[in-house]
Amino acid sequence: MDRTFVIVKPDAVERRLIGEIIARLEKKQLRVVAAELRQIDNATAERHYAEHAGKPFYGDLISFITRSPALLLVIEGEGDTWKVVRNLMGATNPKEAAPGTIRGDLAIEMSENLIHGSDSAESAEREIGIFFPEFG
Repeated sequence: MDRTFVIVKPDAVERRLIGEIIARLEKKQLRVVAAELRQIDNATAERHYAEHAGKPFYGDLISFITRSPALLLVIEGEGDTWKVVRNLMGATNPKEAAPGTIRGDLAIEMSENLIHGSDSAESAEREIGIFFPEFG
């Protein structure tokens, strides 16, 4: 089994979309193997988004992900689970996300696009280690 990491972001939690998002993952034969509703602190957010440090949007990104609770998930599936999740998520910009994807159907704006998913097997391993070290 292959694992990846997902954040159901604060905007999705605030809009009560947790069930809809998890249902879409499960309909694709993916399994939630760890879940925690957590207020992400600044230090953890900075560690998670370290590759964006120094970019113009970095401060807004940290403020957004720490503003209210997010649902952190470890998702398991058959081979390249991260790719399956990324396809289900849709394009980062909801205006470009295909209908049928989470962002295409449910997201409103790019700065609040509901969901984060690891963008590679290596990122999944790193992110799971940050948020669920017991899986590391």
